[in-house]
Amino acid sequence: MLIDIFHDTVCPWCRIGKKHLFDALAQWQEEVNIRWHPFLLDDTVPPSGYEFRRFMQERKGIGVAELQYLFDSTRRAGEAAGVKLDFDKVRLAVNTKLSHRLINLAPANRKNDVVEAIYQAYFEEGLNIGDINIIVDIGEAYQMEPTELRLQLSDDTLVEIIAESQFARSIGITSVPFFIINNKVQVNGSCSVEVFLQALNRAALTETTTKTW
Repeated sequence: MLIDIFHDTVCPWCRIGKKHLFDALAQWQEEVNIRWHPFLLDDTVPPSGYEFRRFMQERKGIGVAELQYLFDSTRRAGEAAGVKLDFDKVRLAVNTKLSHRLINLAPANRKNDVVEAIYQAYFEEGLNIGDINIIVDIGEAYQMEPTELRLQLSDDTLVEIIAESQFARSIGITSVPFFIINNKVQVNGSCSVEVFLQALNRAALTETTTKTW
C-alpha cells in the first residue's frame, strides 16, 4: 500500500496528523510505502526567520490573547495525540525548504525518523530548521555525510522543493496535512486514528476490487 503525505515541517497539525496515521498503521500491520511531499506554507520567510508570535499574529490577524488561546488548544490536541508542541520554545517562524530537502535526501529506511527529528527540533527544542547548520546536524545523526550534505542543500537544489510544493497546489491541495492512500482515498487534515483506519480499509477494498477486475 502506498501513502503520499503532503505536509510542512512547521505545521503542528501535520505532526498531529502524522502521529494519528502512524498509530493507525501500528494497528493495520501491513506493509506500507510512504512518500513525503513538501507543501510550503510560506516560502517568503527569510533564512534568518521572523519573530514567531508577531508573525503569527499578523498572519492570522489576531491579538495576543487570541493567539495564546490558539497555541493552548493546539498544544492540548498534541498532548491528546501523544506529541509535544512547546510553543514557548518556538522563537522563530522559519523557511522550511532546507528541512524538506533533507527529507528527500534521507535514506528510504530513515525518512520517517528524519521527519520526526525535524518536528522535534522545531516544536520541542525551538531550533531554527531554516538554518543549514541545524539541518546538517540532524542529517548527520542519521548517518548522512555532513560535507556532502551541505553541497546537496545548496540553493540550486532547493528549486525542486518549490516545484513540488507548487505541484501540490496545482492538483487542488490547499491545506495540510493531506494524505492520499493508493492514489485513490484522500484524507484531509489531522483526522483521528479511527478515520485513518477506515481510509486504509477503503483503500484495501479498492485495491482488492481492482485486482479482481
